[in-house]
Amino acid sequence: MNWTSKKPKPNLMGNTKELLMRPWIPLLCLPALLCPLQARPRSGGPVSNAKEARAIAEAETGGMAVSAHRIHLNGASGGWEVEVRMPDEGRGWRCIVDCDTRMVRSRDRIPNPAARKTHH
Repeated sequence: MNWTSKKPKPNLMGNTKELLMRPWIPLLCLPALLCPLQARPRSGGPVSNAKEARAIAEAETGGMAVSAHRIHLNGASGGWEVEVRMPDEGRGWRCIVDCDTRMVRSRDRIPNPAARKTHH
């Protein structure tokens, strides 16, 4: 063989049938296949659901919480924005509940939100 002739490149993957017969190769692929199945939504900090966030806001303001939804805060686990109806007043509260500290981070006066609908 002279220096100008090209050597054949080795087939790194081999034959497909040969690849599947090797038991360790599918085992190496198993974690990559199972990883997406393990992905779950983060539960957040100590305040993990809207019911807890509403209870914290109600205790802080003395009103009745009508809605709560997740928001992003500077902290790692975020928070909840809760609208609180004050039945005896003309204005309600919009409270930001921090998931990590379980405290109302801020509250702003808003027009009184409509009463929460009850399901019969």
